[in-house]
Amino acid sequence: MNAQRKFSIGNNAVIPTLLNAQLNHVDLFDLEESQPLELKTNNKNQLDISKLCLEHKLSSISSALMTNSQLGKVIGGIRDLEQTLNRVNIRSKMNHILIVTKLQDPEPVKWASTVSKFLLGYNDEIKVYIEDKIENSAVYDIESVKSVSSSAASRIRIWQADKCFYRPEIFDLVLTFGGDGTVLYASWLFQSTIPPVLPFCLGSLGFLTNFSVADFEETLTRIIQKGYQCSIRMRFECTVMRSKHPDDPTYDLVEEVGQLGKTADATHDIEETYTVFNEVVVDRGPNSTMTSLEMFSDRAALTTAEADGLIISTPSGSTAYSLSAGGSLVHPEIPGILISPICPHTLSFRPLVIPDSIVLRLGVPYDARSTAWCSFDGRQRVELFKGDIITITASRYPLPCIKKHGIRDDWFERLGSQLHWNERKHQKPFNKSGLDLKEK
Repeated sequence: MNAQRKFSIGNNAVIPTLLNAQLNHVDLFDLEESQPLELKTNNKNQLDISKLCLEHKLSSISSALMTNSQLGKVIGGIRDLEQTLNRVNIRSKMNHILIVTKLQDPEPVKWASTVSKFLLGYNDEIKVYIEDKIENSAVYDIESVKSVSSSAASRIRIWQADKCFYRPEIFDLVLTFGGDGTVLYASWLFQSTIPPVLPFCLGSLGFLTNFSVADFEETLTRIIQKGYQCSIRMRFECTVMRSKHPDDPTYDLVEEVGQLGKTADATHDIEETYTVFNEVVVDRGPNSTMTSLEMFSDRAALTTAEADGLIISTPSGSTAYSLSAGGSLVHPEIPGILISPICPHTLSFRPLVIPDSIVLRLGVPYDARSTAWCSFDGRQRVELFKGDIITITASRYPLPCIKKHGIRDDWFERLGSQLHWNERKHQKPFNKSGLDLKEK
């Protein structure tokens, strides 16, 4: 079975970094044939996935300057890999496990301590990384965790956010203890490659956290010994581009975007890129008037949005802010980008779903009455001045989320259990023994 074709983008063999370089000695087993897939390895018999992706010519291009065609090649490769992963069991060494916990509630911290003891006592190879903020917590009780075994003290490590950002390849697995917000925080920590995420439900809603913490021993033992399956969740790359002449109303944003990346004289500078899991929101912020936003598909103008703002959501984020604004529920396996207006001035401006291969750009016109503000998964509030652009594309680094064993898709069940989707009393049948209304 030649699986290398499924791990390619364009004509170049490349494994995108959603499984990441940290999956050392990884074995992929076909669920139907129970045979290992043939994948190329380096001299150390390891899959150097990160290196392969970084060497790919498209991985060095900023997503803000990609064309629809270039982005389509990247997305096509990720889709091929996603189809393969949907039917394989992934076995890899789980030696470096990161714990991310909700800090505002003692219960997740206590469970993090319990699971840390289990992992450190499981074998002498596992290293557990805990956040520096809970190192001195009486609830976590690090001294009792260190006493699990003679080597436990040397195998419990402290992590800080910059380690996730600059050295994501260290970690083999991420465990989250909390709700959906904790999963979003874990995603935010890893702005590029991200390890597989195993979310334990200890929050208020928990639409994304489908593992019961009470079953952690069985769950972790199975993953360590027998491997796991994962679903690939789409993320966004959002790039803020600043105009070089924000105070000059004589310039035309539509003309500038049309020439973006085509000429040597750049009209905008790339300021920052953010990777988000749920949504990016562009709104009027503290301004008293509605915002005006130009929308572009690649470099072609689509429309001008006059509204309180726009919510650009991933399929995973369709059950969050987008849903509250009237957006549609979209299954996470559907490759699309959701656009949901917030209180649009035109009633015909309805939510829509566009292909994930589109390079979506939003810009503040030079003649706009006010600036706009954007946030990324509810974080990093940024003001967009006149002439500024934000480019939104499907990320090259999606989030691999571990699936529950034996369950192919529990998304519809969670719509009912968590969102009470379409719940109502059953309609009563007609009573055949009712009143006789026939004329006599």
